[in-house]
Amino acid sequence: MKKSTSWLSLLLSLSIVLNGVMFYRFIIAGAPVEMADQRTAIILEEGERELVLAEMRQFLIAVQGITQAIRKENMDNVVKEARAVGTTAAAAVPASLMGKLPLEFKQLGLKTHQNFDAIALDAESLGDGAHAMEQLGQLLDNCIACHSTYQIRPTPLKP
Repeated sequence: MKKSTSWLSLLLSLSIVLNGVMFYRFIIAGAPVEMADQRTAIILEEGERELVLAEMRQFLIAVQGITQAIRKENMDNVVKEARAVGTTAAAAVPASLMGKLPLEFKQLGLKTHQNFDAIALDAESLGDGAHAMEQLGQLLDNCIACHSTYQIRPTPLKP
């Protein structure tokens, strides 16, 4: 009987302490800034950060160009826009930067480059704008997944 009472007292004490910590953490102290954005921060030197962001802007420019080319039924331009950001463009990323990027981020990036290659190949062989739009929608799923999961932050300035 005495042993079960001591366990009960221990559990009650632990519960009180945990509730107190949680009350302080979530009610008094509030959530830290990092909790406001659940994405994984990738910390890069400013030049590396600019390189990654420039590549993402190139993706967006290509998406716009592909969309306009499909609208104008110009499959040659679809091929041109998609090839410009295909896997050959990925070769320009320095190895030093690749070593800093999380594996999943690199996988999403490679898949995006490959999807652009597939759009170019299919546009060339099929000439079907509706098919290219479907592929573009699938490619944009990668963009959404990446931007929902990661943020690119610069290395903090040293005092």
